[in-house]
Amino acid sequence: MFDAILIEKEGDRSKASLARLDDSRLPEGDVTVRVSHSTLNYKDGLAITGRGPIVRSFPLVPGVDFTGVVEDSRDARFKAGDSVLLNGFGVGESHWGGLAGRARVSADWLIRLPERLSAARAMALGTAGYTAMLCVMALERQGVAPGAGEIIVTGAGGGVGGVAIQILDRLGYRVVASTGRPQEADYLRELGADEIIDRATLSAPGKPLAKARWAGAVDSLGSHTLANVCAAMKENGVVAACGLAQGMDFPATVAPFILRGVTLVGINSVYRSIADRVEAWDRLAREIDVTKLDAMTTTIGLKDAIAAAGDLIDGKIRGRIVVAIGDET
Repeated sequence: MFDAILIEKEGDRSKASLARLDDSRLPEGDVTVRVSHSTLNYKDGLAITGRGPIVRSFPLVPGVDFTGVVEDSRDARFKAGDSVLLNGFGVGESHWGGLAGRARVSADWLIRLPERLSAARAMALGTAGYTAMLCVMALERQGVAPGAGEIIVTGAGGGVGGVAIQILDRLGYRVVASTGRPQEADYLRELGADEIIDRATLSAPGKPLAKARWAGAVDSLGSHTLANVCAAMKENGVVAACGLAQGMDFPATVAPFILRGVTLVGINSVYRSIADRVEAWDRLAREIDVTKLDAMTTTIGLKDAIAAAGDLIDGKIRGRIVVAIGDET
């Protein structure tokens, strides 16, 4: 038996509740993991609250991330006692996820937990931190070096934004944080932001081409914000787009791309190669400042996850939420 957040269909709506489940309810998979920690990402919040079309089959255990210890494995790559982590691959969307005491998944989806990271800190990073690192890797691979100019990070008060600021600062970039929460300015500066701007300067419809300012960008908002960021990129600037918190639309023109050579890189963290996953997590383990990470992290129990999901979607959560599972039966 194990505890889990279970999302079930009720008429034309979904409802999440804390449930006690038998191991026989676990889905098919090569590896069974005793989950120690999970987290809440924006996607998890949408799934739990039912405010977005995330869940593809019912009933479902949400949670796109988890860390834990292998209990049983039918795959030679993993054995009982191995510490593992998982992000994405449809887990928490179409396959039962990590907001539970146990998970059963394909061995192809797992990687080993880096030795330098505790399970709790791995989930303090979670998909948000892993996605932030993929964004930074995209900027690097496109040739945006620390001396190239300013990097704009939108949605800076969220998980992706907060971790991106830390990484970029650690690597020597000058970071400008965009946020709609002016009260978070001191917090963002502590993470490593050199300047704070109001998101309102980016969130309304803008010009096809604006004054060139940014050498690079990490955007988790989409919509007008992404369009305005692209319009204000410097020559050969690079934008890493990884989210749609403002909207799925992209009301832009081709002007920045054909007149300034701007590159827009889409970051798909869900189905990333294992090689990129291992590189991203190894770099996170080496480069993240654990003091800053701890400062942006709140830990809750599984019983508190449903309420916290609503707060997350309502923009009331700063930084990252770790869900300590602690199921011992």
